Amino acid sequence: MSHHTHTVKRLSTASPRSVASPLTGTTRRSTQVIARSTVSRIYVIHENDAWVEPLRAAFEARGLPYTEWFLHAGLLDLSEAPPEGVFYNRMSASSHTRGHRYGPEHTAAVLAWLEAHGRRVLNNSEALRLELSKVAQYTALERHGILTPRTVAAVGREDIVAASRLLPAPFVTKHNRAGKGLGVRLFRDHRALAAYVEGAEFEPSVDGITLVQEYIEASEPLITRVEFVGGRLLYAVRVDTSQGFELCPADACRVDDAFCPADKVETPMVEGRAADSPMFEVVPDFEHALVSRYEAFLAAHGIQIAGIEFIVDTAGRVFTYDVNTNTNYNSEAETVADVSGMGAIASCLGSELATVNAAGADSRRG
Repeated sequence: MSHHTHTVKRLSTASPRSVASPLTGTTRRSTQVIARSTVSRIYVIHENDAWVEPLRAAFEARGLPYTEWFLHAGLLDLSEAPPEGVFYNRMSASSHTRGHRYGPEHTAAVLAWLEAHGRRVLNNSEALRLELSKVAQYTALERHGILTPRTVAAVGREDIVAASRLLPAPFVTKHNRAGKGLGVRLFRDHRALAAYVEGAEFEPSVDGITLVQEYIEASEPLITRVEFVGGRLLYAVRVDTSQGFELCPADACRVDDAFCPADKVETPMVEGRAADSPMFEVVPDFEHALVSRYEAFLAAHGIQIAGIEFIVDTAGRVFTYDVNTNTNYNSEAETVADVSGMGAIASCLGSELATVNAAGADSRRG
C-alpha cells in the first residue's frame, strides 16, 4: 500500500530510504509518493526552505536520517498511524507572509494526530499555541513570574485607538500573530495612532488582534535574545536594535525574508555605538537570574527549542516580550563565537531519536 506526502522529502545520504506517511499534498516542487519503511527517523515540520538549510547541513554532517514535512496545504488521513520517529515542529507565526496562510492550522492538526498516537514531538501543540499568540505568551510568562510589558489587545480595527487610551504615550503597536516585527510601530501620541488606523497604510494582524503595548525606554539600543536547545540554555545574543524592529537573526530573513545582515551597522554612529559594531553578537558565558525561570516556563509548555527576548529599561527592570519557537541563528555571530545553534539542534534531535529507537527495541524484546 502506498502513501503520499506533501513534504519536501529530504533523506540524508546516511539513510537514503523512504518513509511512509498518510499526509498528501503538493509542495512547491511536486507531489511525492513515498514507500513504506520501518526505519525510524527525524521529521522536521516547517514552511520555509531557507530557514532549514543550515539544519540540513547539520543533519548530513552527523549522518542523521531525516525527512521534511512542508506543511502548507493537503490532506491528513486520521485513520492511519504516523510513522515512527521524532518530530520537530518549526512552524512559524509569520507563515502567511510567505503565502502559507493556513500552515499553522495544518500543523496544529498534524501535531494533534502525532500526539494522539504518542509520538515524540519537540515544540508540541502547546508550543505552537504560544508561537501563534503573543497574548498567550504574555499570560503564560506572567504565570511564571516573568515580567512582560503592559499590553492591551484590540479585536478589530475600530477598537485599537480606544485600547491606546488605556496607556500613556508613547506606546507601540504589534500584531498578536506575528514574526519579523510585523505590525510593530512606535507612536508618540494618540492622534498619530488614529491617523494610522484610519489611513491606507494600516496593516491588520492576520488573526484580527492588534496589541497596544507600553513603550519600554532602554538605556541603550539593545535587546538580548536567549537561545535554548533541549530546554536548556545554549547561549545568548545581544542584538543592536538601532536599525529597526525586524530582528530575526537568521541569514535569510530581513525585509521580505531576503537577507538579514550580521556584519556591520551602516550608520556612522548610533547613539554612541560604533559604526563597525555587529548587529548580532553572542554573549560568552551568559548568566542571568531569568534563565532558570525561562527553563521552567519552556518545560511547562512543551517547548524544547526557542529564543526568548528581553529588554532592560532605564530603571533596570527586565521585560520579556517575545518567545520564538521557530528560532533561527546568525551564522557570522556564531562563527565569531565558535558555536552552532543548528548543530546543537541536530545533536539534540539525534539523541531524541536514539532514545525513541532504544525504547522501541525494548518493547519488541518484551
